[in-house]
Amino acid sequence: MIKLSPAAASAPGRRALVRPSTAPQAAPLAANDDLSDSEGEALLRAALRLFAAHGLGAARHAQATAETAFFGGDRDSYRWWLAVTRTLDRKLAIELSATVERRGGPDAA
Repeated sequence: MIKLSPAAASAPGRRALVRPSTAPQAAPLAANDDLSDSEGEALLRAALRLFAAHGLGAARHAQATAETAFFGGDRDSYRWWLAVTRTLDRKLAIELSATVERRGGPDAA
């Protein structure tokens, strides 16, 4: 490793390695970073809370809750718990949709 004394670094004829104009700037937000996505944030928080409470069984718990809501006639809760299930385990959510479709008839979701 080469170390330069402050005097050597500022000696006449020497250039600074990084100029203020070329210093790294804060990266702009990614195109898919929508800071106003409160539903997505709420969904993620719900999934994380469920995971904290049920561990690896969280997706199964969400699936069972969604199924209960659907067959209880509460479509809004069903959609919410289906989304939570999808957040935790996409494959399980696809399974749930198929089960509801099969057992609930053509107007299932």
